Amino acid sequence: MVRLKSLTRLSNIRVRVILAQTDTTVGFLSQDQQKLKEIKKRSQDKPFIKVYKDFKALLCSKTRIPQKFKNSVRRAKKTTFIVKNSSFRVSKSSLDSQLLRDLVWHYSTSANEAGGDFDMVFCTDKADIIVQNKDGLHQRSSSSLYLINNQKRRKLR
Repeated sequence: MVRLKSLTRLSNIRVRVILAQTDTTVGFLSQDQQKLKEIKKRSQDKPFIKVYKDFKALLCSKTRIPQKFKNSVRRAKKTTFIVKNSSFRVSKSSLDSQLLRDLVWHYSTSANEAGGDFDMVFCTDKADIIVQNKDGLHQRSSSSLYLINNQKRRKLR
């Protein structure tokens, strides 16, 4: 089910904030970092995770992945990687939504205020579009986080 706050067409979807159940937890998705920072009241220097819909889209983005770890990045599930101060994740949409399938990439963050827990009232108020299935939206654990460089991989979370 997709709910919209306005009746405008979805042609300008890249500047919208979407509330959806991601592969890990409930999240805000958008291609506009500034809107997400305003919603989360987050510091300007803290980056967001960039989520790609498949490994091919990640490679097309010119993100440099050390050769040693390409297989582990391609096969990773529910895992975020940091390479040279940019964080990314490859995640297929778990919802059967054309809206999410059309996005090649988006910024992702948990659906809560900075440092807080999931609050449905807060989330529905801040999101432009809400995408959910019959199970609804529920908080789960966050993704694993690895820092990788040419020589080693270190688990941060």
